[in-house]
Amino acid sequence: MKKTEWDDSNWREEYLSMVGTDSMREKLLKEGAKSLSQSWLLQAMHGDWMKMKGYSYPEPPDCSSSLQEWEKSIKNIKRS
Repeated sequence: MKKTEWDDSNWREEYLSMVGTDSMREKLLKEGAKSLSQSWLLQAMHGDWMKMKGYSYPEPPDCSSSLQEWEKSIKNIKRS
């Protein structure tokens, strides 16, 4: 599980108080997803909650490299 810089353990209650009561969303937030499409909606609501709170995931590290760099590292390994 990914460690976050914020506590989202009770995001469902906070989100419900922010957006009000919509019977379908309220039921989904309280009971959880029972299908794939409901899980998509729940994830979208979590993303909406993150935007409302001003949270975002950090940018992933740049792990790109070129073929030339790789070939150079292989040559260095073979020489050792």
